[in-house]
Amino acid sequence: MPPVSASSPPHALQTPAQALWRLREYLRPYYLRLFCVVLAAILAVTAETLIPIITKSVIDRVVVAGIRSELVPLAMAAVALGLLQVGMNFFRRWVLASATPGVEMTIRDDLYHHLQRLDPAFHDSWQSGQLLSRATNDLSTIRRFAGFGVVFFITNTWTFLLIVALLIQMNWWLGLLAGGVFLPVTLLCLRFEKRYRLLSRRYQDQQGDLATYVEEAASGIRVLKSLGRRDEAAARHFAQSRVVYRTQVDKARLRGTFWAALDLVPNAALGLLLLLGILAVSRHELSLGGLVAFVTLTLLLVWPIEAMGFILASGQEAATAAQRIYEIFDTAPVITDPAAGPGASMDRPGLSSGRWQSGHRAELVATPAPPVPRGSGRLVFDQVTFSYPQAPAPVLRGVSLELAPGETFALVGATGSGKTTLLHLVPRLADATGGRITLDGVDVQDLPLPELRSRVGCAFEDPTLFSASVRENVSFGVPDATEADIVAALDAAQAEFIAELPWGLDTRIGEQGMALSGGQRQRVALARAILARPELLLLDDPLSALDVHTEAKVTAALASVLAASTALIVAHRPSTVLLADRVALLDGGVITAVGTHHELLVTQPRYRELMSADELGGADGEADGDGRAAPGVTAGASR
Repeated sequence: MPPVSASSPPHALQTPAQALWRLREYLRPYYLRLFCVVLAAILAVTAETLIPIITKSVIDRVVVAGIRSELVPLAMAAVALGLLQVGMNFFRRWVLASATPGVEMTIRDDLYHHLQRLDPAFHDSWQSGQLLSRATNDLSTIRRFAGFGVVFFITNTWTFLLIVALLIQMNWWLGLLAGGVFLPVTLLCLRFEKRYRLLSRRYQDQQGDLATYVEEAASGIRVLKSLGRRDEAAARHFAQSRVVYRTQVDKARLRGTFWAALDLVPNAALGLLLLLGILAVSRHELSLGGLVAFVTLTLLLVWPIEAMGFILASGQEAATAAQRIYEIFDTAPVITDPAAGPGASMDRPGLSSGRWQSGHRAELVATPAPPVPRGSGRLVFDQVTFSYPQAPAPVLRGVSLELAPGETFALVGATGSGKTTLLHLVPRLADATGGRITLDGVDVQDLPLPELRSRVGCAFEDPTLFSASVRENVSFGVPDATEADIVAALDAAQAEFIAELPWGLDTRIGEQGMALSGGQRQRVALARAILARPELLLLDDPLSALDVHTEAKVTAALASVLAASTALIVAHRPSTVLLADRVALLDGGVITAVGTHHELLVTQPRYRELMSADELGGADGEADGDGRAAPGVTAGASR
């Protein structure tokens, strides 16, 4: 499946307006606060709008008619309205400051948890920058619109209706003429909305593409530098940033043209209304104070009309952002938990996932994980088949194996034969497309995911570590592990280098564990799998980055660890294969032979060829004790 890009969005399930409307689910907990915000804003603009009416009375009754006794009451009324406006604006901003960040936080939490529920195949098919852009830029866009756009759309509409009503009350035909200003503005808004929607979506997708490239360049900086591709990488980044820049300029040009037109319409109307107002005064259809109030109120219409451009632009950006967010929310998990019902899943033990499909946040309640009954660890593959979507041929074809409790089983095969895929099917990182896999007689697809993944431990060839301490990485699957347990697991993985780190177990190892060498990362990941003490241990060539001396130590330590668990090991080196009670040869997605290491060496030329290639690859050079190849030599087995 190709990665998501600006040119090929993964879903188009609803229009941006429909996606924006669905966000009301997230606003529900904040309805009362938002109502108070809107009410405060309406009171503030009402107070501002009534001040010109007081000005009219001052001119007509105090200045013209000479009733000076009314000056003080009118002045006090104007001061009271001004204080009301200031107070309501302060209250509105204060309440809004807590409400809209809460909406953003809730959506971000839901988005993160939903991403955790989606299977690895989803993450393989999406660019990381696209997901990052949706979780940061798009959510900020939605927050800004919820905090500014929605409130001011309502208050500006109220302001327009109130002012037009007051203008009609003072002079009906001038008031209707002032209200007619919105007819050309409406036509401008409709034309602007269609064009700006396309530019907003294009810009947000391009931002995701650019974020993907920056993230890849940062994580692959060693490759770029070692191959001398810095200038080429910079040129590619410049080209992609120029694409984003041109779209930004197109957006700015469209907004500028639109806002200039919005400025022109009310100001031109103001000049016309001023001329007609003077004519009305001369014909005694309007008082002098009425003319001043009329012009002042007309000036108050300029901001709502001008702000409409910003509100529409913000609304379109929020609508396309909501559409992009729901492209993720509307992706249903392929791997589901049978205990949670259809369409639901719970990938993290101890959490109750609640409802997700309606698009609003479910409360996540931390509860103790139920005790997992320990079985014997019998693992059976029964005619297992697996195909990737749109792949020309299945990766696995009718694989049948049976691992007895406590047995250590090695899986050997050439690169691309399906070994890692077979391991991924056990903890349901992917689901078999045919056949079934049972653990102690129960199909793994019928086991609750928390139970299954508590009973299965994994260590992969390319270990994933987190930007945290060694202690946190090792105890990631067993958060209540004692320090003695952590040290014992590290000892079993021969990770004695931990003692030499600046802060020992509390040393932070950087993003993806890049502060460690490849062999060190593998040993920390192996310790993490050992600490869980699973019934079934899956090891995907976990010693590939180790030198022969360190590998010998880890192999000896693993022998005692594996005695307590059923183990399935993907192996390339003869030294790793010797840990196994039996070995299966996987060739082209099919098990072609099963036996001991020595039996297959004698009876299977293909197995003998693979073992000979690995022996030669391991003899060509040595790696250092940290798993890093010495200059000019090759580390590890040939892949």
